[in-house]
Amino acid sequence: MTVLIWSVIFVASLAVLVWASSLVVAASERIGLSLGMSPFIVGAVIVGIGTSFPELVSSIYAALNGTTEIVVGNVLGSNITNILLVLGVAGVITGECIIDHDVLRIDLPIVLASSLILGFMIYDGNFGRIDALICLAGCAIYIMSTFSPEHRAAEGSLAEPVPSEGGAGSAAWFRLFAGLGLIVVGAKYTVDAVVLLAGVFGIGTEIIALSAVALGTSLPEVAVSLTAARLGKPEMAVGNIMGSNVFNSFAVMGIPGLLTPLKIPDAIITFALPLSIAVTLLYIIITVDGKINRWEGWLLLLFYAFFIGHLYGVT
Repeated sequence: MTVLIWSVIFVASLAVLVWASSLVVAASERIGLSLGMSPFIVGAVIVGIGTSFPELVSSIYAALNGTTEIVVGNVLGSNITNILLVLGVAGVITGECIIDHDVLRIDLPIVLASSLILGFMIYDGNFGRIDALICLAGCAIYIMSTFSPEHRAAEGSLAEPVPSEGGAGSAAWFRLFAGLGLIVVGAKYTVDAVVLLAGVFGIGTEIIALSAVALGTSLPEVAVSLTAARLGKPEMAVGNIMGSNVFNSFAVMGIPGLLTPLKIPDAIITFALPLSIAVTLLYIIITVDGKINRWEGWLLLLFYAFFIGHLYGVT
């Protein structure tokens, strides 16, 4: 009975994370536009960071709770899920996802660098405060680079939220803070459920973090990508994945790492880490020609199925 209850809590808390994240993103867009921020900055920075908020808060709680292996599992699992599942879905739905070449020229090296830097930091099995500071510095550089004239000119089409009529009223601020509060609550019960269920079933917490938690916390990215595909703006899906993965690698690892040293399980180093780098390289290979077609989308989804199957011993 306890397992059933905690399974329900796990699913419900993930649902709260996703719903609360949508509240935060929508409210932040409205507030940002009302404060005179450009549509690009609102879309690229606020949406990118907002959709990664579930990963960040759940990782902070996991670090404070002493289950630090969940942090790296969540980060690498989310990055893998973003590319294989989210980009795969976008490719399948759109049929041919056309991407601006200038965007690729500026952002693809940053995505690859963030993956390689994170890999170098955790390869020895430890992630300390110096590593965390380096990652946070990388995150700051990335965010500042989005304000450069060259970057804004290249990526101006990635996200174009519709300006709100008038300013942001009290309702937008209420939704923002309510969403942040719900994310904190959802993250707490998600991590608590993962720890308990992992103990009951004898599954490593990092395995659940790589799969179920990563999938749940990546659902905001899935929602953004599906919406972008329906609106005929596949570039937004690609840009959201870029920003989310960089933010995951730098901030979602860096902030918990400042709170406490993070333990990196052997399974992460031998499987998830090389796979994450390989998937990032695959992402670059597929997108370097400026488009993603339907068969490439199906290929990414096939790789995601293999990834999940391998984690649970099916493949």
